[in-house]
Amino acid sequence: MDNLAQLLKESWILVEDQRDKVAGYFYARMFLSDPRLRDLFPVQMDGQRDRLLEAIVTAVQNMDDPERLDDYLRSLGRDHRKYHVRPEHYDVVGAALLDALRAFAGDQWSVEYDQAWRDAYQVISDKMLAGAEDDPNPPFWHAEVLSHERRGADVAVITCQPLLHRLPYRAGQYVSIEAPRYQPRLWRTYSIANAPNDDNTMEFHVRAVGAGWVSSALVRRVRPGDLLRLAAPMGSMTLTEDSDRDVLCVAGGVGLAPIKALVEELTRENRSRWVHVFFAANTRDDLYGLTELYHLAAQHPWLSVVPACSADPGFAGERGEISEVLDRYGPWTTHDCYVSGSAALVRTALRTLAEHRVPTGNIRYDAFGDV
Repeated sequence: MDNLAQLLKESWILVEDQRDKVAGYFYARMFLSDPRLRDLFPVQMDGQRDRLLEAIVTAVQNMDDPERLDDYLRSLGRDHRKYHVRPEHYDVVGAALLDALRAFAGDQWSVEYDQAWRDAYQVISDKMLAGAEDDPNPPFWHAEVLSHERRGADVAVITCQPLLHRLPYRAGQYVSIEAPRYQPRLWRTYSIANAPNDDNTMEFHVRAVGAGWVSSALVRRVRPGDLLRLAAPMGSMTLTEDSDRDVLCVAGGVGLAPIKALVEELTRENRSRWVHVFFAANTRDDLYGLTELYHLAAQHPWLSVVPACSADPGFAGERGEISEVLDRYGPWTTHDCYVSGSAALVRTALRTLAEHRVPTGNIRYDAFGDV
């Protein structure tokens, strides 16, 4: 497996700087081979290309870590059922992928590289198919929007309820969402902002980002009564079972969603752990969820909430970058740490926690784009 991983990484370097062209060629070959596959994909393909390459690169980079690769691919296979992918489609995808790699790798592409990708794709497809076949849940859930509340110009808090089937999940996880009435066949990931409850309602915090098709629809167009589709939950930023360590939570923007869910979960079982929540934003107007956090803190003495603004000189609370604020309140060496927000915030927080010598096994995070 080590030699296979090395060959895959070497060969990927040959095409990495042409990833957009590789993706375009791949889709063209796939749709030419089986035109019916085009109906499984959205009209706007740019975001889909990004996700294809992200999945490929993630699989390649984890080929030398069989346990992590197995979990990732099985989860990916379960998730792809929402696209109506069938077993026979995998052969078409594999052939198109190899054609694209050969086309852009140039003269340095070798027989060894070709066989390595064949072998790797066989592993990838087998594990994805196994994950899809083993999942007893439906490919996706229909959910009715119960409430839609705007929190500023570009943020909405949406509550919905899955219909017909209960959607099982853990606090801290995320799901893919499709708004079929407004953006059919486009799926984007959003964290669930509440812990599981008896009536199976689910809360999402969505920021309309740039030209994001799905996020814009969810913030600006979706109304109570609309139906969404929710895919199976994913993500490992869940509470560490049986841990008695104190907890540090760092949230930025709508990254507050999974942190809020984790805190809600702790309110049901925690009696001895101190929980510190840092909510980072540029200005006070971006601290959209403080009221709920303060309400939880008022009910539970072990919970402290610290808002921080990096670009608001008049803010009465903590000011500065999140790294500076964490340093002022640290060290965090003995804590379970959870980080959620933009990729930049996650990188900054992880670097700070590394400087505080927090063991990597005590840190959990999920960084992804919600556009």
